[in-house]
Amino acid sequence: MALHITGDDAADTLLTDNPLALLLGMLLDQQIPMETAFAGPLKIAQRTGSVEAEAIAGMDPEAFLEAFRQTPAVHRFPGSMATRVQTLCQTLVDEWDGDAAGLWTRPSPGSGTHPDGPEVLKRLKKLPGFGEQKAKIFLALLGKQYGFTGEGWREASAPYGEADAYRSVADIVSPESLTRVREHKKAMKAAAAAAKSSTSDS
Repeated sequence: MALHITGDDAADTLLTDNPLALLLGMLLDQQIPMETAFAGPLKIAQRTGSVEAEAIAGMDPEAFLEAFRQTPAVHRFPGSMATRVQTLCQTLVDEWDGDAAGLWTRPSPGSGTHPDGPEVLKRLKKLPGFGEQKAKIFLALLGKQYGFTGEGWREASAPYGEADAYRSVADIVSPESLTRVREHKKAMKAAAAAAKSSTSDS
C-alpha cells in the first residue's frame, strides 16, 4: 500500500506510513488545493520535528503557529488551522491515547471485532473539524487506498465510496486521476454557481 496524492515522494511516504499525517492532511483539505493540504503534514514534521498527536498537542501554540506561517505556509489560514490541528491532536490524546489509527482499527465497545463502516464514520464525525462530507471522504480514502475493510464502508461513505469515481482525494492514485478529480470538483462548483444564479434570478 502506497499513497500517491501530493506528487511529492517524501510527503506521500509520510501519509502512507503515519495515520495521523493522513488524518491531518484531510483536516487541512479546505480552501486550498488537495495536494497542498496533504503535503502539509510533512511541512509540520520538518518544522516541529514531529507528527505525533501528543507532541503536537503539547507544543506552545505560538511556536506551532510560527511553524505554520513559515514560507511556504502550511495553509492559507495559518491561525485558525494551526489551532484546529492542535485541537484535533488533543482530542486524539484524550479519547484515543494519541492513536489516530484507533479510529478505524479499535474494536467497538463490547465487541471484539473491528469496527464497521458506519461506526468509523460516526467516530470521524465526532472529531473537531470533521463534518459529514469530510468524514465520508476520509472513510472512502481508508476503504479505497488504506486497507480498511470494515463492512458497509462503501455505503457509509456514499457517494465517495463508489468504485471508478473521481469525486475526491479518495480517488487520487496518479497525476491523471488528480486531474480528473480536479475537473469533477470544477464542474460541481460551476453547477452550484449556476444553480445559485438561477435561484436569484427567479
